[in-house]
Amino acid sequence: MAIALSNGRRWQLAAAVALLACVYLFLTGKEFAASVFASSAELPKLERAVRLSPGNADYRHRLGRYFEFAVGDPQAAIDSLRAAVALNPHDARYWFDLASAYQVTGDVANQGTALEHALLAEPTAPDVAWEAANFFLIDGDTDRALRELHVVVANDDELRDAALRESWRVLPDTDAMLREVVPARADSLFAFLGFLMGKQETDGTIQTWSRIAQLHEKFRERNLYEYVAYLLAAHRPEAAMSAWEQTADALGLSAYLPTDDNLVVNGDFSLDILNGGFDWTYVNRTGVRPVLDPSDFQQGHRSLSLTFEGPGIADAGIQQLIPVRGATTYDFSAYFKSAEFEGAGGPQIVLRDAYTGLPLYASDSLTDADFWKEVHSKVTTPASTTLLRLAIERFPAGSAIRGKLWLDGFELSPDDSSDDSSDRAPDRSPKQSKDRP
Repeated sequence: MAIALSNGRRWQLAAAVALLACVYLFLTGKEFAASVFASSAELPKLERAVRLSPGNADYRHRLGRYFEFAVGDPQAAIDSLRAAVALNPHDARYWFDLASAYQVTGDVANQGTALEHALLAEPTAPDVAWEAANFFLIDGDTDRALRELHVVVANDDELRDAALRESWRVLPDTDAMLREVVPARADSLFAFLGFLMGKQETDGTIQTWSRIAQLHEKFRERNLYEYVAYLLAAHRPEAAMSAWEQTADALGLSAYLPTDDNLVVNGDFSLDILNGGFDWTYVNRTGVRPVLDPSDFQQGHRSLSLTFEGPGIADAGIQQLIPVRGATTYDFSAYFKSAEFEGAGGPQIVLRDAYTGLPLYASDSLTDADFWKEVHSKVTTPASTTLLRLAIERFPAGSAIRGKLWLDGFELSPDDSSDDSSDRAPDRSPKQSKDRP
């Protein structure tokens, strides 16, 4: 049912609506003007924004930062920032800047209190945790500092390295770092692993890698290659092979594990070359072109083809590092085929001690074989030898050479009759070619 209004009541209602509209427009206009002034980098406009909207914590915060960083008036900054945190105590940025202002004035007690509030407001904010950690370190509270550095390592990629350095400075112990600072996550553990490798803390890297392996998480193969390379350079081949075996299944590399019957990985080149870890590795050499050749092979379904064309070739650029036992005799064999070689000497298969460079075996020159031929020898390692380098070297290295070589069927296994001295291999060190100057 419609209610009829008298003309007087209509005017009263219209006036009330108009008044409310004016109030609304005034308030919204006031807030709009305040927001415009607050976006300025000029002190009078920032102060006007605060006057127009005194209950806005963000405007108080902006004014406080201006006093702190632009004017250099820490006391004025403290007054504005205290007003900001009173209006909104749940924003860590406000407490963080208030702590910075207290630090400038030397008010350590209030700086600590402000940082405590910042941590309560945002306990996982890495910038707040970083500032708090440094405050606690200066204050001598190492335990609390490490807890905040843990937050930084867990949440900030950019600050992570600095946090690890600072943590190690006060706690140079791998086990304690893994327990208190480094989260049990692959990204954080790999960052710590890289830090330890940079400091040549080899025992610590082995402990950290063990923690990574326990996660059973997938990670980049390159991480494994770099770690293995580090351990091999540190003369720790057994630890390197242990890491290789620990993570091979998780990375889909189980086919690249050595066996009791053959320590050479991927000896028939049936697998793709990883160029890392304990598989074949290679670098490009001028005058040598390597190709996996599926058209000609002795076993499996392809061979390694090396085309030589140029002077100054010392080696083919491809090699494999093989952990072995010292004072042990091994059976070594491989197959080769060659075509159209010209020039003095030729390529040879060579086994050396990877650390001393001592040659333990070198084949005859791998030329003049238009069918697959086997090279075979027993190789006895010196007592100090723990790692062999299997490579294709050229003798003599300096003169020009041209030709093509296929390689296949590399095998190295412990000799069952190694106790029989009659089976020890004769000296097969790389021979001087009669053409060598």
